[in-house]
Amino acid sequence: LSLYSSPARETKYVENPKTELEEGVSRLRHVMEPYTAWCQFCLGLWFAFSDLELTGSSKVKANSSLCSGFFSEGYEFLQKPPAGFYPRLGVISFAGIIGLFLARGSKIKKLVYPAALMGMGTSMYYPQQAVAIAKVAGTQLYDWSLQGYIAVEAFWKDT
Repeated sequence: LSLYSSPARETKYVENPKTELEEGVSRLRHVMEPYTAWCQFCLGLWFAFSDLELTGSSKVKANSSLCSGFFSEGYEFLQKPPAGFYPRLGVISFAGIIGLFLARGSKIKKLVYPAALMGMGTSMYYPQQAVAIAKVAGTQLYDWSLQGYIAVEAFWKDT
C-alpha cells in the first residue's frame, strides 16, 4: 500500500431533480415561445428591409413595416436610457422577485405580493405618476363600491 495513493472509488452520476422554480421557468419559456418567435421574425424583417429601396417614387423602409415603430422606439430607448434607468429597473425587478418568494401558498398571493411590491418600488422612483394613478384608482374604487352599494340596496328592497 502506498501512502500517497487512494483507492479507486466507484462513482455514480445522480441527476438532481428539478426545483419548482426551474419547472416554472421551463413552462413559461414554452408558453412564450410563439411570441418570441414572432418578435424575432419582425426584427428580422425590420433589419432585412431597412436599407432596401425600390426604383421609382416608392421606397421601402423600416418605418413602413408593422413592427418597426414599436421595436425601433424600444431599441432607441434602451440604447440611450435616461440617467439611473437600469438601477431603478433592477430595484423594481428585485422587489417583484422578493414578492414571489414571500407569496408562498395561494395563487392569489402570487399575483398580489409581487405586483404590490413592484408598485411600491415604482412609486419610490416615480412619485408624481404614482399619485396620478392612485387618484384615478381611488375614484374608480369609489365608483365601484357605490355601484355595489346601490345593487345591494336594490336587492334588499326587492326581497
